[in-house]
Amino acid sequence: MVDFTPSPLFSTERLSRLHRALDDINNDVVHLTALPDTGLAHDHVWISRETGPDWVARLPKQSQMQLDPETNLDYQAACFRRAAQSGHTPDLHGILPISADFPRGGLLVSAIEGRSAQLPDDLPAIGEALAHLHAITVPPVDERLPLASPRSPWTAMRDEVLEQAGYLDKAPISDSARRRIDTELSLFDDDHELAKRVDSQRCLISFDAHPGNFLITSEGKAVLVDLEKCRYGHPGLDLAHASLYTSTTWDPASHAVLDTATVVDFYRHWWASRYTTDDVMDVEALVATRRAMWLWSTTWCAKWLSLHHQERDSLAQGEDWSAALSEDRLIAHVEDRARHYLSASVIKRVGDDNHRLAHELALT
Repeated sequence: MVDFTPSPLFSTERLSRLHRALDDINNDVVHLTALPDTGLAHDHVWISRETGPDWVARLPKQSQMQLDPETNLDYQAACFRRAAQSGHTPDLHGILPISADFPRGGLLVSAIEGRSAQLPDDLPAIGEALAHLHAITVPPVDERLPLASPRSPWTAMRDEVLEQAGYLDKAPISDSARRRIDTELSLFDDDHELAKRVDSQRCLISFDAHPGNFLITSEGKAVLVDLEKCRYGHPGLDLAHASLYTSTTWDPASHAVLDTATVVDFYRHWWASRYTTDDVMDVEALVATRRAMWLWSTTWCAKWLSLHHQERDSLAQGEDWSAALSEDRLIAHVEDRARHYLSASVIKRVGDDNHRLAHELALT
């Protein structure tokens, strides 16, 4: 269930300031509890209410999408509003205005009573949650803002990965690991036919669907609680983020190493939850987006290792990976994971895993 061990970074005085700010929005707040520091992008506070269900305040530490505070709040609010149609995300109840006390503002969302995902048992529930998210009707182009909906999701993903790959030169990575990553980056060579198929399968995706971002309710329902990077792209990116080694071993609470058969079953369960038996799975597009998501995660590790020693942004504007924003315990964990994922053995492992998955899915 929910861990109420408070974060030492969230002082009693800051909680008092939050209580006063919340009184202007809703006057039935009884108690506030700072939740453990588990992520690099938000602080979370549990809001116990007198007359209705509890809420959680999501208070941004930064914007992972390099947005200014106002634009970031607007974007995240849109993520929750759009994804709510899936029935597998918290509802948005309000927006905490930007202020001197909270220079990045915050969102007030439904508190979810649940436990961390346990793999592989909860993978089917995660697959169903993603299938419902991906089934949401995509609005006309002129109604998709503020969420990102690039003309070519494949090209946009390539550009994002290649931008992050620029940090590999500064990262602690062996020559053999670097050569392997450079070889994998060649997947983004122009393949117009593949890009066309990937782009044609656009839907609402989370782009942050690693298992640590799900809570499992007492009824066994998977709820995706972290929504800040939603966009319109290929669903394979979410499936990858939910089942890659670099995702399933990221969060200590949901840590697991999955074998190929388990991942194949996960993909098949997602497919059966969304499509009919007459539809044909586009295995090539799913495998290509899986490799792309892995490269995004791996190059992000290089980026984070290059930037987290920087001073905190005193103006509290866009992206800010400074270690000063998070507990030492969390920073140590992220550094351990990032270095691990950039190791030659892990890079080889993921590449081999993806090759086996491609072979097994092709037999589906």
